[in-house]
Amino acid sequence: MRKLPQEIIRAKRDGGALDAGDIAGFIAGLTDGSVTEGQAAAFAMAVFFRGLSLDERVALTRAMTQSGTVLTWDLSGPVLDKHSTGGIGDAVSLVLAPMVAACGGYVPMISGRGLGHTGGTLDKLGSIPGYDATPGLHRFRAVVRDVGCAIIGQTAELAPADKRLYAIRDVTGTVESLDLITASILSKKLAAGLNGLVMDVKAGSGAFMGTLDAAQALAESIVGVGNGAGMQTMALITDMDAPLASAAGNAVEIAYAVDYLTGRRREPRFHTVTLALAAEMLVIGGLAADTADAGARLEEALASGQAAERFERMVAGLGGPSNALGVSADVLSVAPIIRRVLPERSGYVTGVATREIGLAVIGLGGGRTRPQDDIDHAVGFSELARPCDAVGTEAPLGIIHARDENAADIAAVALRAAYRIGADAPGIARAIHKRIG
Repeated sequence: MRKLPQEIIRAKRDGGALDAGDIAGFIAGLTDGSVTEGQAAAFAMAVFFRGLSLDERVALTRAMTQSGTVLTWDLSGPVLDKHSTGGIGDAVSLVLAPMVAACGGYVPMISGRGLGHTGGTLDKLGSIPGYDATPGLHRFRAVVRDVGCAIIGQTAELAPADKRLYAIRDVTGTVESLDLITASILSKKLAAGLNGLVMDVKAGSGAFMGTLDAAQALAESIVGVGNGAGMQTMALITDMDAPLASAAGNAVEIAYAVDYLTGRRREPRFHTVTLALAAEMLVIGGLAADTADAGARLEEALASGQAAERFERMVAGLGGPSNALGVSADVLSVAPIIRRVLPERSGYVTGVATREIGLAVIGLGGGRTRPQDDIDHAVGFSELARPCDAVGTEAPLGIIHARDENAADIAAVALRAAYRIGADAPGIARAIHKRIG
């Protein structure tokens, strides 16, 4: 007999251990609706404060995986994926999936919407008219088979329990729970039937894990549970003390990704992180002998235009325009107010309160404060300055894309407050801190 949800919540609230049956029963109730939103929120908060043991974490991951369909594949290459714990200007997934596909991997990427102060890959893709982020499994399989990659959201069939809990975590202050992050990420990836997973665990002022120690703990948790579940898993801990790309928002990040794939613009820090993650995927999948070999193959996929072509085919396959690369500027939403934000004094960027930039995007309407909120795909920031950049009258902190003048005024105040300016340029921080697994 399934325990009452409130009894399971009470046990965890008081620091007790939950057995696999209790966890499976609670997740089954979350899936069929017998567990209320309030109970799910209370469970998430209890886990946030009390934590889960490794056995409880594995049980939660497995229960969420088994709450829906678990895919199997019959393809000519390895089934691989990368997942980020979230950051500002993190448009890596948009370009990495087609890059790996161009090198012989298959990437069925199941991504999420914005979570907390961070942007979501699905919200970015929602900027593209016609793009279907929640296709049926038949269409999803077909695009992965034909193109090599497809980036979608959780459908009703895949890890539905996680889909519901994910939205609740976003608005209840429980996003940062190591245990819930681990189960959320891995339940989706296991449901996707992956052979291998590379994790991008962010550390810094714009990450959920603000310190390297916290990021390492999460990376080790994910690598341990993933490998324990039979899926090759490793992680890189990367820096999020500044926006990774110079764009933060939805349509602005799609435009940034198109520029990257077509070679119009490849910022060094973004390129370094993207290449490192994609190279680890090729090695895990047996498509390259080592990361140096993988890096050379990925650079060729970019230079030849094959990665860009895969992106365009993926967009078309999921309902978007057939010539997304050529018409991106025409089809993407454009905000009516576009304004440069100058610093209060000239100098060099010595630090960025990156989380505040993410919150400013939400303030513009580019993110959610409630699961049911609509978002404005056009708003955000572009040309964001990063540490070591010189700023002044000719070099702005960034460009605001806003719906109206009042929103732009508020965003300008937030953007200036997020930057520290000094007379001397600081040392350049490492883009990649550590490899786990």
